[in-house]
Amino acid sequence: MDARGQKVPQDGYDRDLNHRERATLQAVAQGAAEIATGCGTNLFIDGLACADQAMAHRLVRAGLIRPAHVGEPGQRVPAVLTEAGKRALENAPALAGR
Repeated sequence: MDARGQKVPQDGYDRDLNHRERATLQAVAQGAAEIATGCGTNLFIDGLACADQAMAHRLVRAGLIRPAHVGEPGQRVPAVLTEAGKRALENAPALAGR
């Protein structure tokens, strides 16, 4: 369950991703995202903090994105799609570019 009490799919077949979630998954797939680990997980796109950290946290909790490798607390490491994230992106409607 997410913070709103809704079930969070973890199979990558959620066709209800919103535009921002799809765009974030695309950025991760294109290698433009980093995750800083520590007491929370913060996402950065093109070097800038993601404007919707709650959405980024949902994508991590849903098992769609993860750090490429373990880092020191606060260190930025590349973000990558999980297999479920790849499926979710493949099953989502296409975006008109990034």
